[in-house]
Amino acid sequence: MTPKELCYIEDALGHEQQMKQFCSMYAQQIQDPKLKSFVQEMASKHQQSFDRLYSLLNM
Repeated sequence: MTPKELCYIEDALGHEQQMKQFCSMYAQQIQDPKLKSFVQEMASKHQQSFDRLYSLLNM
């Protein structure tokens, strides 16, 4: 993996981690059950994206 590719993956990991944290934080504050569920699902999707990107580093 080139240094440029590694830098991109590190940036993407940071963005995914930050978005997951934001979604989780906001989901705790939401009262509407459907909206809360939707935002929790978004947090889960960001975690999945983080995990996939992280697995690229182990190749």
